[in-house]
Amino acid sequence: MTSTSHDPGSRDRDTGRDETPEERADRRWGELLQELRVAQTGVQILFGFLLAVVFQPRFAELSDTDRAIYVVTVMLGSATAAALIGPVSYHRLVTGRRLKPQTVTWASRLTVLGLVLLLCTMCSTLLLILRVAVHNSLALWLVVGMALWFLACWFVFPALALARSSREAEK
Repeated sequence: MTSTSHDPGSRDRDTGRDETPEERADRRWGELLQELRVAQTGVQILFGFLLAVVFQPRFAELSDTDRAIYVVTVMLGSATAAALIGPVSYHRLVTGRRLKPQTVTWASRLTVLGLVLLLCTMCSTLLLILRVAVHNSLALWLVVGMALWFLACWFVFPALALARSSREAEK
């Protein structure tokens, strides 16, 4: 995604904006930070809940399978937090070195990875909770249904919007 030229007043093909690559990187960074704030808050609340579960009296009653699901869920939650907090660290360590466009690219990749990990964390959390709540195979089917809904909301709907936009741009 490059602009038509490097003149400060050039019109960017991809955004329809008059901005330099640096201005575009600044704008994209600001947008990414807003997205990360939403995701990070949810992850931190979920992760805090997961950390507290092990100290509840009923934790001792969990089956070996449920304990394994719990451990996987906590590890996924940790990986999710790392991926979604990673862009902030990345930016802080390279700031002032004229790497903003590259920083935005890598931060975007970490954010998408964080969303995939969040999907896995949410499904694993749901599986654990529903196994304890319903005590049967219905839990797995409920999680599969919810995973499909997450996939649709987070990835399929945006992909469809991109495909539609591309078709309209070709006309």
